[in-house]
Amino acid sequence: MTRRRRAVVTGGAGFLGSHLCERLLAEGYAVVCLDNLSTGQEDNVSHLPQRGPFEFVRADATTGIRIAGAVDAVLHFASPAAPADYGRLPIETLKVGSIGTLNALELAREHRARFVLASTSEVYGDPLVNPQPESYWGHVNQVGPRGVYDEAKRFAEALTVAYRQRHGVDTAVLRLFNTFGPRMRPDDGRAVPAFVQQALLGEPLTVAGDGRQTRSMCYVDDLVEGVFRLLRSDHPGPMNLGNPHETRIVDLARRIIELTGSRSTVTLVPRPVDDPRVRCPDITLARTVLRWEPTVELSQGLHRTIAWFRLHLNRRAPR
Repeated sequence: MTRRRRAVVTGGAGFLGSHLCERLLAEGYAVVCLDNLSTGQEDNVSHLPQRGPFEFVRADATTGIRIAGAVDAVLHFASPAAPADYGRLPIETLKVGSIGTLNALELAREHRARFVLASTSEVYGDPLVNPQPESYWGHVNQVGPRGVYDEAKRFAEALTVAYRQRHGVDTAVLRLFNTFGPRMRPDDGRAVPAFVQQALLGEPLTVAGDGRQTRSMCYVDDLVEGVFRLLRSDHPGPMNLGNPHETRIVDLARRIIELTGSRSTVTLVPRPVDDPRVRCPDITLARTVLRWEPTVELSQGLHRTIAWFRLHLNRRAPR
């Protein structure tokens, strides 16, 4: 009888991690979800034991990771990822990017498992090249307010490459671009959850600066498909995963107002320090190696996300 593959997902109760756990179960994996719930939510994975062999472990990746039994894959997604979160947890962000990555790599080394690091487009900083290819080294202010996240991920990438070169660990680095979808926290400060919640409540949508800065919004199902394909490949990365279609933030806000049928208006607020002016992935490598590219159009993904937020806000409303 063939043994079921087993994956460990750090940060598995977060927005992205929970969708990844769900996909791995659907693909026949047994899944161990490790999360300290500093930004993740156990509700995100409470339904997963009904989907297959699933274990939730409340633990901090920075204090060591011990998993009994076989492990075939380690996917390191643990980290505050939203500005509101890493602004509130700067030391924790740096620790999970450094010590947490070291511990996750040691787990993969011990079990001879495939290791996938969830890095970020933030390693490119406020880029001077657009779109951003993997060969671009970035334009990062390491001592600015976003530096704790940017540098944690840059260090994590360097450590992952070192483990591949020194210890022969089967590693891959992926750089995720602006992902959205159900299970985002309304208060995490990112554009989509902020705009959707404001629109549904009839509040002004707060657009930073003049709103002309761009983001490339990728629906979570597309992103997870790319992660899974990279996991099952032997490519080391780094590899961009994201939607190559740029959207101005002010246009994103207007689209959400339209899709929600809201009477909200757009109001401009000061732009955060070091807020990137452009963000767009060159996904030539993912297209070539993984035969992957996004298939969910922005409006379609927003429809699904808005529907989830309507339900979420209704559940929170006082009765």
